[in-house]
Amino acid sequence: MLVFLADYLANNVSGCGAFRVVNYISFRAICSLLTALLFSLAIGPFMIRKLQMLHFGQVVRNDGPESHFSKRGTPTMGGIMIIGVIVATMLLWCKLDNIHVWVILFALVSHALIGFADDYLKIIRKNPNGLIAKYKYFWQSVVAVIIGVTLYCVSKTPGETQLVIPFFKEFMPDMGWLFIPFVYFVIVGSSNAVNLTDGLDGLAITCTILVAAGLGIVAYLTSNIEYANYLFIPHLPHAAECSLICTSIIGAGLGFLWFNTYPAQVFMGDVGSLALGAVLGVISVVIREEILLFIMGGIFVIETVSVILQVGSYKLRHGKRIFKMAPIHHHFEKCGWPEPRVIVRFWIITFVLVLVGLVTLKLR
Repeated sequence: MLVFLADYLANNVSGCGAFRVVNYISFRAICSLLTALLFSLAIGPFMIRKLQMLHFGQVVRNDGPESHFSKRGTPTMGGIMIIGVIVATMLLWCKLDNIHVWVILFALVSHALIGFADDYLKIIRKNPNGLIAKYKYFWQSVVAVIIGVTLYCVSKTPGETQLVIPFFKEFMPDMGWLFIPFVYFVIVGSSNAVNLTDGLDGLAITCTILVAAGLGIVAYLTSNIEYANYLFIPHLPHAAECSLICTSIIGAGLGFLWFNTYPAQVFMGDVGSLALGAVLGVISVVIREEILLFIMGGIFVIETVSVILQVGSYKLRHGKRIFKMAPIHHHFEKCGWPEPRVIVRFWIITFVLVLVGLVTLKLR
């Protein structure tokens, strides 16, 4: 929106040529980060008070870590603020003639609605299981398939449907129609992975911020033909807007972390975690770096695998468990680690994995 306004002023109003700076992606990326951060910090206190008034308090299972019992009643569904700020920032600073911006907006809002339904049933309807798993998975699948088909139909070059594999600069097979089911698994997997990681104060949001930062850097490199050719990655000009979307996620995430850091004043709920996970997945698809998301988001992967192993072990080994509790961050709590220790160490691991992911670009 602001890009179009700046273009109009620069081209039609004398003395306003300086507004052309808004066309630079680096300028808009910084502005989007600061805008999202300021919006979050400004809205945060009001949002927390509103959630308290509505009695949208966190539900804590009785079989969870005892240290979490004190969190009962802490305002949740703060993800509404995160999603609202990201949407507003994107509409302000993105070039809205880019179809990929609207695809990412669709992913963000649709998954936020699914998460909202889940939170609403848990908190307001007092249903501890929330939205029935098969219904949640069904709607996630519908959204993921729509996104996959849309991206496949709007693809204009082979590079938009190629599978980019780290460490290989020549081997990038075109997936053809298999691109659609591949996108489906990436989006559904990343959405649920971030959701499973959201169990400790500031854990999921900081990991999301770090991964978004890594993807933002890659998106910028992908959109620049010189960097893309130098690093042997597909040149995708439309990916420039993804770097801006990543900075809006960073800004909104940092603003939310101000209130979500230990001890948390508010939790994001499924409305935030499902949406953020889906957006990371879609961005990785648009910039053709799904495997890089797998590397950078290693903590999300570990959390998901720990749940799969725990459930599988319980069913196949007649009630025997591998971990004291899953997801794995709760296992470490059961082992006696203080919550802040688990959180910070998982942050450090994510930071290192993001750096590893970035290094693979040079090792092709």
